[in-house]
Amino acid sequence: MLLALLLALAALTGCGTAARPADPALAEVRALLDRHAAALLARDEAGWLADADPAHRTAARTAFRRLAAVPLAGWAYRVTGLDRTGGDRLTARVDLGHRVEGYDRGPLTTARTVDLAARGGRWYVTGDRPAEGAPDLLWDQGEVTAVRGARSLVLGSGQDRERLTEIARLADRAVPAAGAVWPESWPRRVLVLVPAGLDGMGGLLAADAAAYRGTAAVTTGETTGRADAPADRVIVNPEAYGMLGDFGRQLVLTHETVHVATRAHTSAATPVWLSEGFADWTAYRGTGRTPAEAAPELRREVRAGNPPAALPEDGDFSFGGDAEAVGRAYESGWLACAMIADRWGADRLTAFYREVGAHPGRSGAVESALREVLDTDPDRFTADWRSYLREKLSQ
Repeated sequence: MLLALLLALAALTGCGTAARPADPALAEVRALLDRHAAALLARDEAGWLADADPAHRTAARTAFRRLAAVPLAGWAYRVTGLDRTGGDRLTARVDLGHRVEGYDRGPLTTARTVDLAARGGRWYVTGDRPAEGAPDLLWDQGEVTAVRGARSLVLGSGQDRERLTEIARLADRAVPAAGAVWPESWPRRVLVLVPAGLDGMGGLLAADAAAYRGTAAVTTGETTGRADAPADRVIVNPEAYGMLGDFGRQLVLTHETVHVATRAHTSAATPVWLSEGFADWTAYRGTGRTPAEAAPELRREVRAGNPPAALPEDGDFSFGGDAEAVGRAYESGWLACAMIADRWGADRLTAFYREVGAHPGRSGAVESALREVLDTDPDRFTADWRSYLREKLSQ
């Protein structure tokens, strides 16, 4: 499931009021956090602990060692504000940017809260946690195990190496499957995060975990299209994923890898039926599964004489909704993309996807691409799609 998380900062300015002078501790806090980051990247545990308050050193040592398996290429703090919580205590609001070596072209930035205390004329870190409403980082949740595949990196917390190795194997298969239908330039590798359980998944998404109970995986990333954007993260729900067989697990990882591949061409103009349908079409491609086998919810409606009147809206894909209705939405998007591939060809389907995503906004995006790429219009396309559903699902 494509879950786009847009990372942006809002600058707040006062009007007609004098700027508040910077806290005199700001320069020292910045220097401390710069040293802290340099020590981590150099794997200098003593240097990392030198800036930790004695009461915080056990927790700081744990955090340092949890990161031992993570191949970091960058780690940097940017202080966005300081709050005095007492004469000798501060809370720093920071943006922490980290880069995973071989995957991130630019830093993935998350908001953190760093607590500090003064001792003997200098500041020390007394705590470091996600800011309110911000996502966890995987190592906030426990020790991290890393498994490298030929085209993948799987980072797990609270997971045994055998499971992570299996996920890496399936992710390695997913990359060429996605590349076969999406030849555009993309890194052709995938970064997978596997928390200990559903609650951990919710923490990584800064969302209500219950909404993802039946979801095997989601993909997070930026849709800004900047050249130095961090890599997408495929986040696996080990509980739902673990209930699937080999076929289902491969299907899920191929689906999510398609989202990674198409990220640069997915925008606010792209309807969810197209992004999810294209990912499912790719994942099912070549598996031998028929629409009747793979679209049971939609088949039931079609056979009862109740085919959908229109393609699903974005809201029809919402987590936590009616599971059967969500299933019909996914199946509808998949069969719309399958129809395009069958009638116009796979190349036209990818061209249609690119054309929709390149439109300046949602309004008119699909209509324009239908006309320019497929030489049709929304009414004819919908009628053709409904006929295709009856053709494939009535038996």
